Amino acid sequence: MKKLSVVLFAGIVCLFASPAGWCAAEAKINFPDILGYKTLKCDLHMHTVFSDGAVWPTVRVDEAAREGLDVIAISDHIEYQPHKGDIPTNHNRPFEIARDSAGKKGILLIKAAEITRDTPPGHFNALFLNDIAPLDTKELLDCVEAANKQDAFVFWNHPGWKPDKKGWFEIHTKLYENKWLHGIEVANGDDYYPEGHEWCLEKGLTLMGDSDIHAPSLITKTTPENHRTMTLVFAEEKTVEAVKDALVKGKTAVWYKDQLIGKEDFLDAMFKASVKVGGIKQRAWRRAEVELCNNCDLNIRMARLGDTGPDELLLPATGSVTVSLKFPKGAKQVELSYAAENMLIAPGKGLPVTITAARE
Repeated sequence: MKKLSVVLFAGIVCLFASPAGWCAAEAKINFPDILGYKTLKCDLHMHTVFSDGAVWPTVRVDEAAREGLDVIAISDHIEYQPHKGDIPTNHNRPFEIARDSAGKKGILLIKAAEITRDTPPGHFNALFLNDIAPLDTKELLDCVEAANKQDAFVFWNHPGWKPDKKGWFEIHTKLYENKWLHGIEVANGDDYYPEGHEWCLEKGLTLMGDSDIHAPSLITKTTPENHRTMTLVFAEEKTVEAVKDALVKGKTAVWYKDQLIGKEDFLDAMFKASVKVGGIKQRAWRRAEVELCNNCDLNIRMARLGDTGPDELLLPATGSVTVSLKFPKGAKQVELSYAAENMLIAPGKGLPVTITAARE
C-alpha cells in the first residue's frame, strides 16, 4: 500500500505541476544570445480551425511550449475558411482564444493574419495587427495598405510554392516600392527558396522561416534532426515591441532542417558564440590533440579553406570533436580556416570562419 500511495502521489503531481516541474522537462532550443541581443525562437506562420488548420488555437500554444518556442503568430487565412459552416467568421477570435494560454506559458503571441491570393502575387502574412477585419477586402493592394496603416510587418510567404508561376512580378515591385513589403520566407516547412533568399539580400528584406503548420505537430522534443522551421529573432528583450523592432531591422536568421540561413554578421556572431576551443593535449613537440566544442543545436559541417586541419569537419550539435593538428615551427598557435557549409550567407555559399587554437 505504501508503494501504491507513492505512485498515486506522483501521478497527482504530474497532473498539477507546471511544465517545468517534476514530470515534464522544460523544452529548450540551444542557440546562444549574440551581439547583446536575446536569441528568440519564433514561428510566425501557423493555422487553426479558424481557416484550414486542424486544431484549436490553444493547441498551437501547447505545441510551441513543448517545442521550446518563445514567440508565435497564429496567421489564419482571411479569405479561405473551409470550416466556416461550423466556425463563424471572426478574424480576431483565434488570437483572443490563445492569448491567455500563451501568457501563462511565457510565450509571446503576435496578432496576425494571412492574406491569400492566387500566385502571382501569392500569400502574405501581416504581423502586429490591431484589428484583422479591415484587411477583409477584395483588392490585394487595399488589403496590404490596410495592414500597413496599422503599422504591420508584412512578409511574402513561400515564394516558390507554385514552381510554374514563381518569380518577382510587377505587383511585388509595387509593394516593395510602396514600402509595404518587409520580408520574405526563405524557408517554409520542408521547402527552401533560393530565389527568395536572393531577393532578400538584393532588396534588404528580412529573412523569414516558418512552419506553416496545419495539422497537429507530431514533434515531442525539438532536436537538431527533428525540429520545425523557425525564425531566430535577435531582439533587445523578450517583448512584442522588441520583436517587431528586430524584424523591421532585419535582425534574423532561419533554422531550416540542418541549415542556418542569415546575414553574414549574424551568422558569424552565432558561430563565434557557439564554437570554442576546449582542451589541448600535447602529443609531440609540434603536434597536439585539440578539442572543438559546439554549444548550439546545429550540426556544423565544415570544409577546409586553408592548409591546416582535416579536409572536412563535423562539429556535432551541443557536443565536441577532437582533431590532431600540427603547429607551425616555433608557433604557439595555429589557425584553422574553414567554410561552415550549412551556415548559408547566400544560396550555396557557406560562412567563412577562422578558429584559433593556442597552446602554452
